[in-house]
Amino acid sequence: MTPEAARSDHSQMLRYLATNALYGVLVGAASAGALIWLNIGAIGTHIARSANPLLAAAMVVAPFAFLFGGAVAASSIALLPYRRKFRR
Repeated sequence: MTPEAARSDHSQMLRYLATNALYGVLVGAASAGALIWLNIGAIGTHIARSANPLLAAAMVVAPFAFLFGGAVAASSIALLPYRRKFRR
């Protein structure tokens, strides 16, 4: 593989990984938003009654977003199409 081809391959892989991680972050934030909006486990009520509701909401949404983002990025790496090194 030439250095130019390797550089192109690396940039494509980083773009692929970043795109999948972004999708995971969006799904995680949407899931946390649904938990808050549907008031599952009275979490919406607790956030609404807290002294700083933005901080409380961020403490719920951020872990969901990071967890889902990491999980989707890891699964996208694990499910990459397999390329044969040696063709018969």
